[in-house]
Amino acid sequence: KINVPRLSNQSDVLIVTVSNRLLIDIDLHVSNFVEVIGQFRSYNNPSNSGNKLILTIFARDIKLIDGIDPSKNINEVYLNGYICKKPQYRTTPLGREITDILLAVNRLYGKSDYIPCIAWGRNARYANTFQIGDNIKIWGRVQSRDYQKKLENGEVETRTAYEVSIFKLEKNENAVDASELENR
Repeated sequence: KINVPRLSNQSDVLIVTVSNRLLIDIDLHVSNFVEVIGQFRSYNNPSNSGNKLILTIFARDIKLIDGIDPSKNINEVYLNGYICKKPQYRTTPLGREITDILLAVNRLYGKSDYIPCIAWGRNARYANTFQIGDNIKIWGRVQSRDYQKKLENGEVETRTAYEVSIFKLEKNENAVDASELENR
């Protein structure tokens, strides 16, 4: 897990999957500063309570760095994928507009990652117009947040949700629908 500070003085705790081959010449310790470049991926982890979506950063490269330059954006993600569930628009108790998006991002070998994303304000209103199957591009940051889940037995459990907080998005109007490809 890595701790990534936000400009708001909060932090995101992100799960990183790293191949042993990337760690051969690196001596990692708690409190080291690292730079990770990779892909945001999802996995289904079956449990007694149903499938659970596990989100992780799959490291393609990891290296030690001397420190954090606060002027750099240190948590950035770009996704190009397809809306796979109707966007859910709502307003928070404080009046902020939010739209939840589930984005399917294709990988090689016929696999896809399913990434939950959240749009705010003007982006939320725009995202609410998207339809299932629309191809969109998203720029944002991976965020973690704790929430309380009430279980069937009445107990309350603290869980962590991972999602992409969107700061820019656009619909790819030139995308070819998969059904159009089949008809060619």
